[in-house]
Amino acid sequence: MLTQTTTRVLEPSDLDAALAVLDREPVMNAFVSSRVHVAGLDPWRLGGEMWGWYEDGMLTSLCYAGANLVPICANPRAVRAFADRARRAGRRCSSIVGPAEPTAQLWRLLEPGWGPAREVRAHQPLMVTDRMPVDIAPDPYVRRIRKDEMETIMPACVAMFTEEVGVSPLAGDGGLLYQARVAELVGSGRSFARLDDNGKVVFKAEIGAATPQACQIQGVWVAPEYRGQGLAAPAMAAVLRYALADVAPVVSLYVNDFNTPARRTYLRVGFQEIGAFMSVLF
Repeated sequence: MLTQTTTRVLEPSDLDAALAVLDREPVMNAFVSSRVHVAGLDPWRLGGEMWGWYEDGMLTSLCYAGANLVPICANPRAVRAFADRARRAGRRCSSIVGPAEPTAQLWRLLEPGWGPAREVRAHQPLMVTDRMPVDIAPDPYVRRIRKDEMETIMPACVAMFTEEVGVSPLAGDGGLLYQARVAELVGSGRSFARLDDNGKVVFKAEIGAATPQACQIQGVWVAPEYRGQGLAAPAMAAVLRYALADVAPVVSLYVNDFNTPARRTYLRVGFQEIGAFMSVLF
């Protein structure tokens, strides 16, 4: 019986309690919740450990510690405990990402030992919608990418990632992990694109996380030569239609605050800001 405040690595038998915490904020937690729904809490399948914070014997906060370090429903006391554990373990993640307030606190505590970061994005608006726009017709040419089209979609995915994160996803392991992730999304029918007459990707996006309550659109990208032509809003409306019809009743995304064209597009399609994420990139 855990009667005091404490942290520990959760085990598969803690799944129901962990899901109860994740379900408190289903939109904010969609990324981690999606992984837990598929993999449970076994670290090998989950791709990292799930740390739990207990107060008065109750599991109240989580922290996913894998390729990303993600605080979940974490109050200041929980964040301090997670920072202590992370500091002792040493940095194994490529980023810290999560709700802006606890993530900022976590980074303040870890920066003296883990810094400097390659980049800090302190305010990334979280946007949601649960309906189709009334004044934007979905682009009829946006469709699911088929499993035999990996060679078509992969260069666009690499270009998007490199532009967004500032490093190539092919660095390190030659892109094996990234290619497996893209293949997973294509295989599950959650990768979408519009191709031009030559079969080149003009627009792409993925539903990168999905739970019964909410899903998250990620990896939105328009080929540079097609930007500024009004393609993005109808294309996003098409992805939104797929998401609402086939995946979840609420659709979310988060965007860099400095990306004015993207924010304008998402507002046009009907997304509204409900909070903010923060990302620390190493």
